[in-house]
Amino acid sequence: MNRLMQDFRFALRQIRRAPGFAVVAIATLALSIGIATAVFSVLDATIVRPLPFNHPESIVMLQPYSPQGYTQPASYPQYQDWERENTTLSDLAGYSRGTGNLEGPQGPVPVRTVAGTDNFFRVFGVKPILGRTFAPGEDQAGRDRVVVLSYELWQQSFAASPNVIGTSIKLDGDTMTVIGVMPAGFRFPLTALNALYRPLVPSEQQAHSRGNHWLPTVARLKPGVTVAQAQADLGNVFANVARSYPDEAHKRLDVKTISGVLLGQTAGPLTVLSLAVLGVLVIGCVNLAGLLLARGVRREREFSLRSAVGAARSRIIRQLLTETAGLSFAGAAIGTALSYGLLQLLRQLLVASLSRGSDIQLNLAVLSAALGIALITGFIASILPALHYSHVSPSHVLRAGGSAGTSRGQNNVRSALIVVQVAIALGLMMCSSLLLRNLHSLRSTELGFSTENLLTEPINLTTSDYAHRNSMTTFYQPLLERMRAIPGVESAAIINMVPIDDYGMNSDVQIVGHPPAPANQEQLAELRFVTPDISRVFGARLLRGRLLNDSIDTEKSVPVMTVNQAFVDKFFAPGEDAIGKQVAWDQKITIVGVTSNLRQNLVQPPLAEMDFPAVQQMSAGGPTAMSLVVHTRVPPESIEGALREAMHQVDPTVPFRPAMTMDDVIAETLTFQRLESWLFGIFAALALLLSLVGIFGMVNHEVELRTREIGIRMALGSTRGMVLGNTLRRVSLLMLAGVAAGLLLTGALHKVLSSVVEIHAAKDAWLLCTLAVGLAVAGILAGVFPAHRAASVEPTEALRME
Repeated sequence: MNRLMQDFRFALRQIRRAPGFAVVAIATLALSIGIATAVFSVLDATIVRPLPFNHPESIVMLQPYSPQGYTQPASYPQYQDWERENTTLSDLAGYSRGTGNLEGPQGPVPVRTVAGTDNFFRVFGVKPILGRTFAPGEDQAGRDRVVVLSYELWQQSFAASPNVIGTSIKLDGDTMTVIGVMPAGFRFPLTALNALYRPLVPSEQQAHSRGNHWLPTVARLKPGVTVAQAQADLGNVFANVARSYPDEAHKRLDVKTISGVLLGQTAGPLTVLSLAVLGVLVIGCVNLAGLLLARGVRREREFSLRSAVGAARSRIIRQLLTETAGLSFAGAAIGTALSYGLLQLLRQLLVASLSRGSDIQLNLAVLSAALGIALITGFIASILPALHYSHVSPSHVLRAGGSAGTSRGQNNVRSALIVVQVAIALGLMMCSSLLLRNLHSLRSTELGFSTENLLTEPINLTTSDYAHRNSMTTFYQPLLERMRAIPGVESAAIINMVPIDDYGMNSDVQIVGHPPAPANQEQLAELRFVTPDISRVFGARLLRGRLLNDSIDTEKSVPVMTVNQAFVDKFFAPGEDAIGKQVAWDQKITIVGVTSNLRQNLVQPPLAEMDFPAVQQMSAGGPTAMSLVVHTRVPPESIEGALREAMHQVDPTVPFRPAMTMDDVIAETLTFQRLESWLFGIFAALALLLSLVGIFGMVNHEVELRTREIGIRMALGSTRGMVLGNTLRRVSLLMLAGVAAGLLLTGALHKVLSSVVEIHAAKDAWLLCTLAVGLAVAGILAGVFPAHRAASVEPTEALRME
């Protein structure tokens, strides 16, 4: 114990003698461990960890496609056909997501709802912790007044009462009975936090319309059945259905594992992100190894002399391990705190952008692995010089003088460490720059409207309160009147689907007088139910005809609509006038105006769209979930209090959800892209910083080692310019080698990186060359100060030191 305390006190003295070295070593460890642990924890929670279902590998989702190739959920009759005729699925369930108002002690509160067929829970094989799930037949009208609570909702809204089973609650004004509580961790869809599950009962129109595609499906394979076998079986089912219903010919179906569907396109980017973090960890470990190796070389005389006076090799190694342990524990402690803080920030961002974002937590196994890698690197790098010099003759070291540590092998090791760091840093910088460019491109997408001073407020009315009255005339229009009276409000309107926020819904289109579409070729257009001021709110331009009008387009007037230019381009011949034409929908509806395109989402060009006066389409019992959009002359956030008060005045039972500006809506849509860009940017900056620190340390270390040699060269006639040039030439060669290795590494990983960002050699050549040259110049500049220091060596002083 006494010797251990001696080693510890000696280690503290060594650290105090070189505080700069200690700070850099601890910071390198902390950054590497903290960032690696945080992001690998995200990777584990979202990709590696099994889904919270029983045998999730047997759960699949059916993804139908139209003949034109776009995804298309099932209609209810199609779902019944697939369920009846397949031979490979033990259960096939349909479900839909929505929102509802749950009445509580303080009034209605909004909740997420998931409606599922009676076999919904059987697909997942997870038993409730209290009560039961749906019984056969409870997805039929009259038997559907039952609900199952998620664990989170049970905790938050029912105080985790064990007596909740059998209690009555009010959901959207309807009395429902709680029959079960699911265990913690069960969610489907995985984004449905605090959800309430209810039986799915289709409306009369939904139950019989084969063209109304609204029902996603999820299924469990029978024991021993593979995905390929299910795919073949359901392909036969599709072919059989098409013989009975020719309009469904040429549709296809993909059977996909639930993990593949739920992870969607995030698995690839997260995998690349993990490689980026691994790269940062490698750079950190390489840098730490370089620091410790350089420090070991500087202490070579100490090791040899201590060995000469009787110190055993084990004693020297134990002393070095004690010193490294002190640095390592400090770096590990700071790194752990950093990883925890970073993880909290990532969790807040990823809950909105990843299906399993809420499952993210600090992973102790990942933390242990990161600590282990970093600590082992440090220990090995710290004891290698001792192992080498403790058995070298002291007289040899003394004769070597200042030239020790300058052998070709040692130079090659230091050079290789720098090349590795530069190569990884360049790859990260390239990914980061391309991601930032893509994000800027998405943010700069032409939307067809300005997002400035736009506020959106989702509204969900209690269904039973408006079952026998028109929600437009009794709630939405009075609300609009109050909104227009608020100082600072320019215009206000109601819309069922806010642009960019949601793709919306669509329907087949048949223009009266036009020949029907070819068989099996659906002609779809997006549907929007709006109030007339919607064009003023978004600034849509009238191109032909007229806009919708409150005084003309009333509940009892002739049904009309406006369409956008994309609709005209899709359904009418060039030069054909759309004004006055009729669309055969539930009834014949006349086109009265053509407006400019408003983009429905950021990743597709504007789609064909039909805008209907909501007052003509929303009869008693019609849609109660809409959005209020407001254009203001003042900062939109400043009217949120007045908006809340206006809603309360019209109907105090309607829960108020936080309003969002249109800029917030777009930012939320791009949450994952922004997160990618930020993280890769942080990693690239960190990699660049660590690399430049490594280059500076390497050159500075070589100057220290070669001080005697440089003094001799200058005494023999070398000029300061020659010394400076030789030093910078070596740095330049290392940077060029690192840049070349980085380009080769990026090319080798091109296929993996393509899941995050496409790299086109011709298109991106200027950007890639700029990054490569910039990194090389930065590395050379990092070597200028130690190179200048080398050129400033006085020959007499250098020789006197020896």
